Amino acid sequence: MARLVIVSNRVPPPRAGSGASAGGLAVALQSFVEPGTLWFGWSGRVVDKPSDTPRMAEGQGVSYATIDLSGVDYDRFYVGFANSSLWPLLHFRLGLMRYRREDFEGYLAVNGDFADALLPMLREGDLVWVHDYHLIPLAAALRARGFTGRIGFFLHIPFVPASVLEALPPAYELLCALCAFDVVGFQTRTHLQDFLDCARRFTGFTVEGEEVVTNGRRVRAIADPIGIDATGFARVAARSTGTAYIRRMRESLVGRNLAISAERLDYSKGLPNRFEGFARLLTRFPQQQRRVSLLQIAARSREDVAEYQALRRELDRLAGDINGRFSQFDWMPLHYMTQTVARTKLAGLFRIARIGLVTPLRDGMNLVAKEFIAAQDPADPGVLILSRFAGAAEELSDALLVNPYDPDAIAEAMNTALEMPLEERQERHAVLRRAVFDVTAARYCNMFVDALKAA
Repeated sequence: MARLVIVSNRVPPPRAGSGASAGGLAVALQSFVEPGTLWFGWSGRVVDKPSDTPRMAEGQGVSYATIDLSGVDYDRFYVGFANSSLWPLLHFRLGLMRYRREDFEGYLAVNGDFADALLPMLREGDLVWVHDYHLIPLAAALRARGFTGRIGFFLHIPFVPASVLEALPPAYELLCALCAFDVVGFQTRTHLQDFLDCARRFTGFTVEGEEVVTNGRRVRAIADPIGIDATGFARVAARSTGTAYIRRMRESLVGRNLAISAERLDYSKGLPNRFEGFARLLTRFPQQQRRVSLLQIAARSREDVAEYQALRRELDRLAGDINGRFSQFDWMPLHYMTQTVARTKLAGLFRIARIGLVTPLRDGMNLVAKEFIAAQDPADPGVLILSRFAGAAEELSDALLVNPYDPDAIAEAMNTALEMPLEERQERHAVLRRAVFDVTAARYCNMFVDALKAA
């Protein structure tokens, strides 16, 4: 039986009794990862002199192998090309993209270091599954070092049309690197078609159906939307409503409705637009004042990137302005938190919320939208307001879809959700629930690995 080797930028810590359980990727894969699997990646540590030998750990029969980065590699690979060039580009934010050749060279060098460390650990017949934009050149680096086994890649964030990709100077090199994989996966068919179009236009490779033919090799492109363990999350949500934490939240609401948003603090999530939309709700629909409170959870991330520092300052200002304008002595409209909330608590908060506000400016999928739906009580469900530019919108079309660049559209959708009768809420939720329970994390994993086995 072929061994699965997972490669990602960050590796979840092994936890006795729970397997990989940290981060969105780990949560999606935890039910699929089985004893004998190898999970390889960066440790998250920045050191003066990284070791050439991976650090090993075991948990639940899974082997975890990690390497460290030097300060220069971290600055060029992670802060530089990955998060200052690729991340904004692939989220359609060309105005925020910063490109430097030395960063791209560092990006290639770290992928080469990954390949050097991983290659001695690989066996004949291994299935290597590489995840996300940090590691696009890894297959080419492994091929250059003699590995001939099957390698697949999944992009968790959006892909872009040719007219956007051409702004990146090494676009050709990255597309050639993607074509060193056997299978390349995307969240939606739109992203898949954009990749095929870019491969055709930038490389001159032949595209036949959903395959790219290059140097006698065939690269298969697939759309494989990621899901969640909907049954498990629904169970946790229902159980969490009896905890002291959720009881305190209910008491603090004093019978008012809760609107909730939860994500990393990131400029792709549309948080300033969302705050402005909430302010427009309270201005245009004054009857909703004192009837609803918005809880925004935005866990801090990438705090050494200037754009993220500026975003946090802007959100602090907007939150203070909204609460200063609308608060009353017994009601604060916006609760803004930048600390991480445990998934069990988050599930309970989703369960009691009347509105799930998920309005990224651009997102590969967005699992928060699916978690909100799974957490709801079918007898008295809340309403999902979803950006039409999230990948999840292709599956969850019965949500209230909005253009996140229009604060008035967000305000109108929130007012609609607050006034929506129970029967309509139940009908919409039933359709959304079926979609979330059909496209699960297990289905996502099985579909990709089956495609890789067939390569």
